[in-house]
Amino acid sequence: MDTAPASDRPGDQRQRDRSSYAEVQASAEFGELRGAHRSFAFPLTIAFVSWYLLYVLLSNYADGFMGTKVVGHVNVALVFGLAQFLTTFLIAWWYSRHAAAKLDPRAEAIRSRLEERP
Repeated sequence: MDTAPASDRPGDQRQRDRSSYAEVQASAEFGELRGAHRSFAFPLTIAFVSWYLLYVLLSNYADGFMGTKVVGHVNVALVFGLAQFLTTFLIAWWYSRHAAAKLDPRAEAIRSRLEERP
């Protein structure tokens, strides 16, 4: 026979957790956190994908331009290709700074309040 109080049963705890998470998700603070993430990530993603597609299109349809020598045997295509790697690392660095400054403190505050609940 189960001697634990009704409020201590695993199913009840899961239900409380679900309602707590739903409450947090519906809060204005969580909406602001999500908005801060989206306002940074979406435009940057669109910009990077556009930059990548430009590289692919130029590689396929602008042979003369991409084959233009820049220095010695280094051509525009090689410079653009290496720039893809550079921009990838720059975006990752920039996002990590943004997350540390703007997203992580907000997320930590939400998490702390959620963990304080009984």
